[in-house]
Amino acid sequence: MGIMIAANSTDGSGSRFDALLVLSFGGPEQPADVRPFLENVTRGRGVPPERLDAVAEHYLHFGGVSPINALNRDIISRVESELVSAGMDLPVYFGNRNWHPMVEDTVARMGEDGVRSALVFPTSAWGGYSGCRQYHEDVARARAAAGEGAPHLLKLRQYYDHPLLIGAFADAVREAAVQLPAGCRARLVFTAHSVPVSADVNAGPPAEGGRLYSRQVAEAARLTAHAAGFDDFDLVWQSRSGPPQVPWLEPDICDHLDALAGRGVGAVIVCPVGFVSDHLEVVWDLDTEARDKAAELGIDFVRAATPGTDRRFAELVVALVAEQLAGTPAARLGSEPLLGSTLDGRSCAVDCCKAVVRPSGRPAHTR
Repeated sequence: MGIMIAANSTDGSGSRFDALLVLSFGGPEQPADVRPFLENVTRGRGVPPERLDAVAEHYLHFGGVSPINALNRDIISRVESELVSAGMDLPVYFGNRNWHPMVEDTVARMGEDGVRSALVFPTSAWGGYSGCRQYHEDVARARAAAGEGAPHLLKLRQYYDHPLLIGAFADAVREAAVQLPAGCRARLVFTAHSVPVSADVNAGPPAEGGRLYSRQVAEAARLTAHAAGFDDFDLVWQSRSGPPQVPWLEPDICDHLDALAGRGVGAVIVCPVGFVSDHLEVVWDLDTEARDKAAELGIDFVRAATPGTDRRFAELVVALVAEQLAGTPAARLGSEPLLGSTLDGRSCAVDCCKAVVRPSGRPAHTR
């Protein structure tokens, strides 16, 4: 990368940055973990046991192991190497929202290790409650659990349009395209995790007009398609989990495949632009359900890789760190707002990405 920086910038509290925390969603790593993990994810949401049983089967299909923790450990290893190459003396810690290593335990250990101020990299590039604000809540909850001596934590910004991310996605689309038969005309379809429409309406500061999540996803798709040499594409959604009477972002990927088949489309390139790694939502909802649906419809189906294993993703993390340590300009390709960087779990603005609350006072949605 060519960046040589001493990690001596401060977080606004007068403290030196001592570490980097990679903060993610978490996932089970053995069959016995599956049900407790799902109960953590859905706590307070009133999800019926039979729904948990159905989702548990998705994990058990893969031996009860989600790929997410192993993927994140791989990312961390690459980031550690990039930090050394950049001359940044920052140890990297790993914490999750829903499964071990839990972020509360990690932040407590950071305090015990003498860390006083750390940067936080979330494995979500987006705005919105599930994509951004919930990570702020994780930071605040972890610091409260750690109590006196908890380090100050500065979350890094949203990065949905970073040139390194878009470049990795674009190359993945091109590499997927060559897997199709020569001369095949394929439709490019981008997917991202669906959320309730009400959640998207409330994404971002109210003054910005809402819908920050879907706007950022749409721009990332446009930027990727252009970089990959495609003039036209579709943006669809996947992995909805709410009751049918609650509107979520549509169309769903499988419904869209039906529509494409009706138009005579014979091949698709699916790019999961909303995911940085091959989470269970990718390997089940796309590589299993959507691929099977395409086969049923007689559509050739190829899926572009996610960028987490690309060397550029670790470079992206270090570039975001450099923005904080050296004040380097934010590298970006889009025009939608970039938010998400606040200290110790504070919100970006009043009512920014607020959760939609049921009468019970509990959030109506969670990533």
